[in-house]
Amino acid sequence: MLKVSGLAVAFGEAAQPGGRSAGLTPVLSLEHWQLPGGAIAGIRGPSGAGKSTLLNVLSGLLLPQQGQVIWQDVELTRLGEGERDRWRRNNIGFIFQEFHLIPELSALENVLQPIRFDHWRCPPELRRRARELLSKCGLPRPQQLANSLSRGQQQRVAVARALIKNPPILLADEPTASLDRASADGVIELLLGAARAGGKSLVVVSHDEILLRQLDCIYELSEGQLVECPAL
Repeated sequence: MLKVSGLAVAFGEAAQPGGRSAGLTPVLSLEHWQLPGGAIAGIRGPSGAGKSTLLNVLSGLLLPQQGQVIWQDVELTRLGEGERDRWRRNNIGFIFQEFHLIPELSALENVLQPIRFDHWRCPPELRRRARELLSKCGLPRPQQLANSLSRGQQQRVAVARALIKNPPILLADEPTASLDRASADGVIELLLGAARAGGKSLVVVSHDEILLRQLDCIYELSEGQLVECPAL
């Protein structure tokens, strides 16, 4: 279960040289938001509304100025940086909007990067799983370097990387944005299949209405607040 309460995030400089306040721009202001365990939720909203910021807060990558983020019985906002990193490594699969692949590594090695934190040598069964995930994502050449892939192919590598450790929580930031419709549908099927088969929590930021229609619930993020939307 996810519980968010009293959350406040603002960006900007608190003060300029000489002590003059530059002011902070509020980005998120969530009094209370809750999702049951295993929920598959979508978040939509205008560009710049703070959707990516919210995912960063939910993953512990970004600490809010105020408030609590609790997954199950773990209050992320009370953990130190190292503890948050360890928790995230063991519990979160994150599909970043900008992918964050290592250009000089192959698609396969990028998918295996989360494993490197736990194993000096990657177990053969995880290498097989990585190849299977890349194949399901429509990437039959796992040894191709990331910097030679198209943007759509890089997005699919990012999806496979998020799934490699079979994490209980998936966070996806525009996972179909760079894909044609056929590839997008394949990624949607893979993500939703993994989430539903494993009882995972999945939070997706997206403008893709075909994707959003397949989720359990949808929220609109506007002026820093989340409002549940009627079904599409």
